[in-house]
Amino acid sequence: QVQLVESGGGLVQAGDSLRLSCAVSRRTFSSYPMGWFRQAPGKEREFVAVISGNGVATDNADSVKGRFTISRDNTKKMLFLQMNSLNSADTAVYFCAATARFSIGIYYSSSAYDYWGQGTQVTVSS
Repeated sequence: QVQLVESGGGLVQAGDSLRLSCAVSRRTFSSYPMGWFRQAPGKEREFVAVISGNGVATDNADSVKGRFTISRDNTKKMLFLQMNSLNSADTAVYFCAATARFSIGIYYSSSAYDYWGQGTQVTVSS
């Protein structure tokens, strides 16, 4: 079974930066798209960023575009989310996700992903 483990969350001040990491245990890694999602208290889980298996294609939600950068290291089987200029609206539990099927594309819906991490808490104080 595929296992994903997020890390890097914490408590920061508005305007600060954080880098989230996601370690993936699956045998193969580069053929699978991955994504970052987040869920704030009392709100639905929302899309944050996606990346193709080879790391060439990426996209971000409008709310984080220009501030967040998704990347991956296929040699180390790691997914990253660099978050800059954080504000209180970014406070949420952040999840990484991976598909169960090979794909050259990227996916924006949480329903497209089969494997999820436990999440890491990001809290931005004002």
